[in-house]
Amino acid sequence: MLNYQIRGENIEVTEAIRDHVEKKVDKLERYFNETPEANVHVNLKVNPNKKAKVEITIPLPQLVLRAEEENDDMYAAVDLIVDKLERQIRKHKTKVNRKFREQGSAKEFFNTSTNGVAAAVEEDDDELNIVRTKRFDLKPMDSEEAVLQMNMLGHSFFIYTDAETDGTHIVYRRRDGKYGLIETN
Repeated sequence: MLNYQIRGENIEVTEAIRDHVEKKVDKLERYFNETPEANVHVNLKVNPNKKAKVEITIPLPQLVLRAEEENDDMYAAVDLIVDKLERQIRKHKTKVNRKFREQGSAKEFFNTSTNGVAAAVEEDDDELNIVRTKRFDLKPMDSEEAVLQMNMLGHSFFIYTDAETDGTHIVYRRRDGKYGLIETN
């Protein structure tokens, strides 16, 4: 079941907007065997330039779906962001299906254990003050899947638990566009 948390900045979240968001995002359920139990975090903004910006984050057991979209029309922005989320799901499902063929049971691949917390920090240029903290459950996966997840989130690094060694590892995007891996002891 999807639980919606819709927030507006410089805009009142009307019943019509809420219904449109829920109707569009509910269409993503068709990509899952069972409707996932998840919170859908929706942030609707109207910027000073009168552009509508929509951000949606859906943390799932093995995947975090996240997208942003900006448009002159709020409803069009919602439609476009759902298209982005669908592409992310299809890309992930293709990867999972390939893993399933290579490694066997999907149940083995979709381990639901949660062990650990990751923090993302934004750094101020003048001082080393932590201005934002995020908490995540680290998911068991391999480095290739971690890179895919990092790219889907639009981040330059990603922290995960290695499925084979159970160690905490970090993948990151290098300046040359290639990827690096940091393994911890």
